[in-house]
Amino acid sequence: MQIQDLPYADPGTPDARSGPRFLWWLGRNQLGGQFKSLAWGLLHFLCVSALPFCVGLSIQAVVDRSGTRLALAGGLLALCGIGVALGDTFLHRTAVTNWITAAARVQQLLARKASQLGSALTRRVAAGEVVAVSTGDVEKIGWFVEAVSRFTAAALTAVLVCVALVVYQPALGVLVAAGLPVVALAVLPLLPRATRRADFQREKAGRATELASDTVAGLRVLRGIGGEELFLDRYRRASQEVRRAAVRSARMWSLIAAIQVLLPGALMIAVVWYGVHLARQGRITIGELVTVYSSVMVLSYPLQHFHEIAMAYSFSRPSAKRAARVLSLERATDADGVREADPPAGDLYDPATGLLAPAGRLTAVVCGDPDAAGLLAERLGGHPAEEGTSVLLGGVPLDELPLTTARTAVLVQDKDPVLLSGSLRELLDVPASGDVTAADALAAAQCGDVLEALAQGSLDAADPMDTRITERGRSLSGGQRQRLALARSLITDPEVLVLDEPTSAVDSHTEARIAEGLRGLREGRTTVVFTSSPLLLDHADRVVLVHEGEVAAVGVHRDLVHTEPRYRAVVTRETEEEAALTGVLEEEGESALTGVLKELEEIEETA
Repeated sequence: MQIQDLPYADPGTPDARSGPRFLWWLGRNQLGGQFKSLAWGLLHFLCVSALPFCVGLSIQAVVDRSGTRLALAGGLLALCGIGVALGDTFLHRTAVTNWITAAARVQQLLARKASQLGSALTRRVAAGEVVAVSTGDVEKIGWFVEAVSRFTAAALTAVLVCVALVVYQPALGVLVAAGLPVVALAVLPLLPRATRRADFQREKAGRATELASDTVAGLRVLRGIGGEELFLDRYRRASQEVRRAAVRSARMWSLIAAIQVLLPGALMIAVVWYGVHLARQGRITIGELVTVYSSVMVLSYPLQHFHEIAMAYSFSRPSAKRAARVLSLERATDADGVREADPPAGDLYDPATGLLAPAGRLTAVVCGDPDAAGLLAERLGGHPAEEGTSVLLGGVPLDELPLTTARTAVLVQDKDPVLLSGSLRELLDVPASGDVTAADALAAAQCGDVLEALAQGSLDAADPMDTRITERGRSLSGGQRQRLALARSLITDPEVLVLDEPTSAVDSHTEARIAEGLRGLREGRTTVVFTSSPLLLDHADRVVLVHEGEVAAVGVHRDLVHTEPRYRAVVTRETEEEAALTGVLEEEGESALTGVLKELEEIEETA
């Protein structure tokens, strides 16, 4: 896989049982790139390590006054230089490719998982954590995947150089071969503590990111209640905790780096001291001493990759753990689309509650509990929060349809819809049947004043459709966001449209016009509206009261408000005392009416 071939046609099915397993899975899926990087890394490191042998050969040739060997040494130096340049260039190229492709694979997996889970994702994982995983964590994961091949090349090079030194000069070679593993592995006892500190720092950083994300999302509300400074102080404290954790982690890594400078230096001193002793005794030549000394000095370069791989793993392991946690999430029910992809049509029925939404009708659902209403709306869209009996559309379980087909057939707009940044034209550019135009949808959602406000607030765009909408529509009021989101849902023109409190932030006059526009535009289509607004309820063909998870009453608004006390309590916000008083008055009225009728009967009999 090359960078120009991204994105992947299929990023695969990850092993998300743990962070290390996920890293191993990523590595296995990049074996081709890993072997390329390993090959170029071996060429680079071996050519670098061969330079001391060439230098030693040159010095010995000068000492022996041998022009032939000096020319040979010069030629070998030139070849090594070319190998170093080629190896370094293509090692960097392949390593960066491995890094980017691994990060891209993780991002595709996260995007696919977010698409599968929908709104259920942010209920199970904080939005800030999802952002942290898809941005900073993917870079750390890609870093480790990329560093593995370079570390392997460095380790093989160190082994080969030790073997070559033992063969070339056994006395000094044995010393280097014995000391090098100690130098490379001396930091291992410190790695667990360094890893724990890195994990702690990552955890603190994740909490700070979540806090910042939540604060920005609720900035409008915070300003309204004067809570900006309170939340800013909380973020300051969280950021200071991140700083302290980062300093503690950096101290440990600086200690590891210092050890990896100190021990190679000590090994070099030992080699020079022992080599000079052997040279004075005539057991080795000056050229051999220079070769061994230069080899030990050059070995410090591949040894740096031992430090890098330890650091990369320590930082990537918690990142991989977080990514695996998100990727391991599953929908509550999913039959992997065992039926054909043709979207069904017909009545929408929920066996769990007994809710029935007849095809082609506008059905309003009243729930006393807003949270229960949101969960039921998601169930109707095929996104249940927990396992249970599937909702049926035309007698077909939604769980047995491919996910894209189920979402095409039933569209759910929750009570807090998200508007992505971009122009209004881009916002309304969504998959649609083509039967509903943007103008019709905007008119039905009563967005005329929204368009005027956008045009007045933008000096660059002559057409309101070209005006920019900021992230999550924060430049708009709550009612304006709701109406634009409703227009976007209406444009899609799905077989079944489920709306959860679509007008909760809209004034009553606008709400009445939206009710009329919604009914007219969705004529002949199945629409389910979760609401307690009498203005919307009065326009519904059918009103269903859901109480304690079951359908308690079915009818039309004007009948239910008089005959069903629980319905009246939700719609009119009637308290228990008011309901009791109403019941007493109704009973007294009925008794009085009965008495009057009896008196009339007695009068007629007397007459």
